[in-house]
Amino acid sequence: MMSKPTQIMIVEDDADIGEFLIASLKAAGYQPQWKKNLTDAKIAFDSEKPALIILDLTLPDGDGRDFITDIRVHSDVPIIVLSARQSEQEKVACFTLGADDYLSKPFGVNELLARVMVALKRTTMMSLRDHIYSVDGLVIDSQNSTVSLSGMALHLTPLEFKLLFTLVKKPGKVFTHRQLLTEVWGAEYVDDTHYLRIHMGRLRAKIEADPATPRFIITELGIGYRLAPN
Repeated sequence: MMSKPTQIMIVEDDADIGEFLIASLKAAGYQPQWKKNLTDAKIAFDSEKPALIILDLTLPDGDGRDFITDIRVHSDVPIIVLSARQSEQEKVACFTLGADDYLSKPFGVNELLARVMVALKRTTMMSLRDHIYSVDGLVIDSQNSTVSLSGMALHLTPLEFKLLFTLVKKPGKVFTHRQLLTEVWGAEYVDDTHYLRIHMGRLRAKIEADPATPRFIITELGIGYRLAPN
């Protein structure tokens, strides 16, 4: 029996871009659903249950950031923002609200499809058992707080383990500096980015063959970090 194509919701009011996205996603084997405003997207989300959302920010009946907030109340569905807004502050705001990725317009279809594949993959790739996560030979056991790389045990401090585990739970997702500081150190440390830089450097020294060209933990300049998926 053939599997049902993966459903992707597009929230975009520009007709040319919407039609282009529909054609591109269909050609790639997906089943896209196009909504031209936030109202229709909110109504359709519960019934259509898309596996991923591609979201514009500037829409006729509101700001796409509000949609991210609404969705994150009850769903962890991957959200890729596709917007003409290109400022670093805008990207940080969207990631903080819960977006998984951000692609600026104009965009290349191959890059978009690659990001769609990564976002979908992270929802299914990680779990070997309930408490074990694996990414390209890096294995994290959250129950026993152990880490191994290609079968060799690594010795991480509790802070390093918590930092890595936060990233590995959602490979490919960008975490802002403030999100990581809050998750690992606590809300009172959200402005202490030097803590994050120091411990990230130590963590990379232990898991990366060459920390200067990292294989696992990728820097998003001015924004934060993400764990590279397989």
